[in-house]
Amino acid sequence: MNGFQNIPFNWLEKIINLAAERIVLVNRQGIILYINTAYCDFIGTTVDWAIGRHIEDVIENTRMHIVAETGRAELAAVQSINGSEMIANRFPLIIDGELVGALGTVMFSNPEEWQKYQRKIQSLVDELAYYKTRFEKELKSKYTFVDLIGSSTDFIAAKKLAERVAGSQSSVLLLGESGTGKELFAHAIHSGSPRASFPFVPINCASIPDHLLESELFGYEEGAFTGAKKGGKKGQFQNANLGTIFLDEIGDMPLSMQSKLLRVLQEKEVQPIGSQQSIPIDVRVIAATHRNLEKMVQEGKFRQDLYYRLNVIKIDIPPLHKRKADIPIISLHLLEKLAKKFYREELSLSPEVIQRLQSHMWPGNIRELENVLERAINVLDGKTIELFHLPLYLQDVAEDPKDTQFEGQTTIPLSPLKDTVAQAEMSAIRRALAVTKGNKQEAAKLLQISKTSFYDKCKLYNL
Repeated sequence: MNGFQNIPFNWLEKIINLAAERIVLVNRQGIILYINTAYCDFIGTTVDWAIGRHIEDVIENTRMHIVAETGRAELAAVQSINGSEMIANRFPLIIDGELVGALGTVMFSNPEEWQKYQRKIQSLVDELAYYKTRFEKELKSKYTFVDLIGSSTDFIAAKKLAERVAGSQSSVLLLGESGTGKELFAHAIHSGSPRASFPFVPINCASIPDHLLESELFGYEEGAFTGAKKGGKKGQFQNANLGTIFLDEIGDMPLSMQSKLLRVLQEKEVQPIGSQQSIPIDVRVIAATHRNLEKMVQEGKFRQDLYYRLNVIKIDIPPLHKRKADIPIISLHLLEKLAKKFYREELSLSPEVIQRLQSHMWPGNIRELENVLERAINVLDGKTIELFHLPLYLQDVAEDPKDTQFEGQTTIPLSPLKDTVAQAEMSAIRRALAVTKGNKQEAAKLLQISKTSFYDKCKLYNL
């Protein structure tokens, strides 16, 4: 039974008027069988007068009778009515395989209406294009193997291994202290892989609260939990589909999430929170950590099966203090980058500064070196960075005969108390960071100060 039989005629007419503002229906001969009030108001006539008349007698410049005869639709056609250009659609009406007439609708009654609609649509198109470009730009790798600077034996070995496995589909595990450039290696591996034209999605597992990590990685459905966005949210694994996902600080991932991650890697599919369906994915995983994962496995803090799944190709990135011969060339490379940031030209390092940088242990590695150089540029008047431009903890304390006291044969140089206190604090902070392998929260606990105070001092001393 036809469901429309249960709908009153006046309801159907109201539905038609709501669905299309202006509508007209003709038979094969071009006689108007139906026209709604909105159309009649538009052309300046009445329904009672129009019905039963030929379409050409009612609507100027019409082609409805031609469509009813030929059976060929005319979409988005421009038609002049009442001295204005309107845009109309004309559809042949075919019932049980037979052409019986034509249906016409007015999309825009005048150019202003069309232009208003076009402006609205164009703004949405422009906005979509902006976010698409931004999304693609942010999800592209930023570095290649050319950006990996150094000539020390261990570094060259790590770089060559990374270049060799870039074309593989296997998981990669990057090991190294904080600030050694693990993310740069991940970017370069993706850039050198067949997936280079697809997304590169970096995730810092340590920076995302445990209760948000699952939804961030795997997404969620609408209504999955209180506060879930309307329409749900795609997870980062879906965003990285066909590309690479970089899981930085994988050693900080809670055990509960490790098991879910393992399932994703094994099954090659994700299940958003609140969904009953799994979504297939094709993603290469690069993971990184400064922690000793083998020790964590022994202590039950990291899943052994996940460790084996990630540790297909292991690359050890040497710390800066083991590649001191590279410090001059790395410093110059960083200076070039910082010079663009600060709109400076031809910056250089004095021989004394190079020697001082090479004698430092660099517990913060390249990240610390970059911070030191940026600080120096901020206080630099000329073009050459000298010792006095460096942070206090990197400056040599000059001995002054007037500022010494003698205890037997021992000479103890004196300096202002505030400098002595600053150097002591910096030394303690650096040792704490070295012990905790860059973990600032743990370092603050070791020094028995609040996390806020620790961060403030790090900022003060440019650590």
